[in-house]
Amino acid sequence: MVSTSAQELSGQYATHDVTNQPPPLAPYDASEDTALLEGLRREGAGWAEEDIRRLGSRAGSVEAQEWGELANRHEPELRTHDRYGHRVDEVEFHPSWHHLMRVAVAEGLAGAPWADERPGAHVARTAGGLVWGHTEAGHGCPTSMTYAAVPVLRRQPELAKVYEPLLTSREYDPELRVPTEKPGLLAGMGMTEKQGGSDVRTNTTVATPTAEPGVYTLRGHKWFTSAPMCDVFLVLAQAPGGLSCFLVPRVLPDGSRNTFRIQRLKDKLGNRSNASSEPEFDGTVAWPVGPEGRGVKTIIEMVNCTRLDCVMSSATLMRKTLVEAGHHVRHRSAFGARLIDQPLMRNVLADLALESEAATTLTLRLAGAADRAVRGADADGAETAFRRIATAVGKYWVTKRGPAFTAEALECFGGNGYVEESGMPRHYREAPLLSIWEGSGNVNALDVLRALSREPGTAEALFAELALAQGADARLDAAVTRLKSRLATGSEAGARRLVELMALTLQASLLVRHSPAAIADAFCATRLGGDWGHAFGTLPDAADVDGILGRALPGEG
Repeated sequence: MVSTSAQELSGQYATHDVTNQPPPLAPYDASEDTALLEGLRREGAGWAEEDIRRLGSRAGSVEAQEWGELANRHEPELRTHDRYGHRVDEVEFHPSWHHLMRVAVAEGLAGAPWADERPGAHVARTAGGLVWGHTEAGHGCPTSMTYAAVPVLRRQPELAKVYEPLLTSREYDPELRVPTEKPGLLAGMGMTEKQGGSDVRTNTTVATPTAEPGVYTLRGHKWFTSAPMCDVFLVLAQAPGGLSCFLVPRVLPDGSRNTFRIQRLKDKLGNRSNASSEPEFDGTVAWPVGPEGRGVKTIIEMVNCTRLDCVMSSATLMRKTLVEAGHHVRHRSAFGARLIDQPLMRNVLADLALESEAATTLTLRLAGAADRAVRGADADGAETAFRRIATAVGKYWVTKRGPAFTAEALECFGGNGYVEESGMPRHYREAPLLSIWEGSGNVNALDVLRALSREPGTAEALFAELALAQGADARLDAAVTRLKSRLATGSEAGARRLVELMALTLQASLLVRHSPAAIADAFCATRLGGDWGHAFGTLPDAADVDGILGRALPGEG
């Protein structure tokens, strides 16, 4: 009888050694982004660079990356009743969600900039979002809405006096209790309804005045209210004087629960760590924000803020997936060479890097305009007008580029990128959200036309910005000429083409003025000069691919 040792059996049936697979990316520094840091300084927030670098290291840590994964794997759960049958309408989150939220609020990514008098505070917040967003995107929803709620609440000074100090706090407290007894608050929003969506003027939720002055009750059903565990909500409803804005607390001053019946949580494509809900109001107590009948006008400032965050989030997703793809191809070989050394892969990465830098640079320019506009550091109103049109343009274009960008970055992984554990499917599912949230593509394109027709100063502000790069690149100059011609003859049906050209000329002008020649020349040649294909990875042979990659992915070029 032949005896076989355990060691021999182990060797006989052992699987192959794992080779040609990249090591984990984390820990890494999410702030190692030259375009981001240059933009931070240029837009007046260089004083925040140390904090941004610290936050970037934390975002790329093994711990924070695991928080993002766990928060999406263990999705929020709706609990409508307690064990005794009492209605509670609570949503339970995995501890990782709370870890992410606690850091985000403490780092000033919610309402804190409104209480910070330093010039550039809003730019610093945007830069913080660009790096902390490398963890996961879902928890950016409540922080964004809290940020956007503050300027709206200022329309009602007596409410702002009570709630603004709490909304601008850096303390995160997830418990539902009397708002004024908490160290910090989060704000959500309930705007859309099932019959109208973005057309909020068709809302059917009714606001009825009570016998108590300044107090209303609401009755209706909202369709897409994210982060239902926030403390207060800005809600649109039909008052006797027309569509109006209201503040709705989850817990009333006497400690009782306001009627906020969560009918269900949405089963979404992505953004799954964040709960999005359908709440029903029935005798729900609410306080008016702004005059009756001026609801849309009241929330306009909110729209400007959340649209900026949509641009920021798309730029963050681009950068995150570019970093992931760059890391993978640096450590993966095929056909006898590392992927990073193969010319066609280098072309793809360089093309993605151009798109990412253009998105990041525009995001920080928009944040700078917002900072100067909201601080009143805009004596002639030029920055306010620029912010008005450029934010809508950026929202349309950058968020529109996100899905195609993320798909291409995923393809750099091959089959490895198609499995959940790579993290790329989560990013891919997230990408379409930003072009839908706060108005889909058509809504934003038409809003640009509306601004041009009703606010003539917006066109002047846009062309003043473009003129700063006049003469630096013939292709850009020709594109600006085409843009002026289209403005004179444009139609509603052609709104997307017009806004696309606005976005590309704006991005090109920023890159020509602020980025190295390798970046600016390749961007103008492809996006404006026509020397480009219909997919990423079609840069012309003349493009300085080494220069582009050396800037975008240090150590990869």
